[in-house]
Amino acid sequence: MLFTLLHSPWQCDLNSLLLLVKQGDDLLLLQDGVTAALAGSEALQKLLASPATLWVLEDDAAARGITAQISTSVTMLDYTGFVNLTVKHQQQIAW
Repeated sequence: MLFTLLHSPWQCDLNSLLLLVKQGDDLLLLQDGVTAALAGSEALQKLLASPATLWVLEDDAAARGITAQISTSVTMLDYTGFVNLTVKHQQQIAW
């Protein structure tokens, strides 16, 4: 399953999302969701503890001027990588 987090972790129920993810799932942070990958943030610690593989859309982090503040524990992804994730997962949930 591909989960996409589009909203800031301060404006959504991140804990409920994390109850749904399982091993083998991918979680892509995009739009305002990229702020969840800020180094040292509480949201990032929760995301890294989940069984899902965590990704950040590079262009969205750049658009918000926070690329340098994104944790090195998270893999940045371009649009081609985003498309590859959508091909990999037939089912997706936007959060």
